[in-house]
Amino acid sequence: MRVSHVIRRYDIAQLAVLLVMLCLIVVLASGCGPKELEPREGEMALTVSSLFQEGGKIPAKYTCDGEDISPPLRWSEPPVETQSFALIVDDLDAPGGVFTHWVLFNVPSDSRELPEAVPVQAQLSNGALQGKNDFGGIGYGSPCPPPGSSHRYRFTLYALSQPLDSKAGASNKQIADAMQGHILAQGQLIGVYQR
Repeated sequence: MRVSHVIRRYDIAQLAVLLVMLCLIVVLASGCGPKELEPREGEMALTVSSLFQEGGKIPAKYTCDGEDISPPLRWSEPPVETQSFALIVDDLDAPGGVFTHWVLFNVPSDSRELPEAVPVQAQLSNGALQGKNDFGGIGYGSPCPPPGSSHRYRFTLYALSQPLDSKAGASNKQIADAMQGHILAQGQLIGVYQR
């Protein structure tokens, strides 16, 4: 009688372990744990394009070795709730860490492109505002890496649920903080440049 009681207890423990393992396999196979069930901010993707392909070389015209002007950018349709766009361009390989080249925000929601050579001024004719880059100036600061290895320049566009209550000359961090909770979609394009 004691032997059968021990066997029954062993079977129950084995069954419990088996059930826990099955539950774990189902959760892992479905690819969704508790955190994954919550939508992430800006999960919808925008497609951003320019004269260069993803991972391609930025033409010298748009760098300090050329005309020092911003490249043209285009993007796909955003969510219908979009009220404005923001753009941040940074160098991912700068010697001192990520280096901001352009902060542009409150771009009107009906915009789907930026022309080349956006004026370097605090406010654009369409009402968009420009922030301060890490060169210390307003607007686009072109790629100008030190000679040597290739640098990656990330153009990140954000579709926002409202215009930002920030002033011209705001920093990358100030705009990133102001965008929190308002990002509906985002997309990026990475170009490279080497001197």
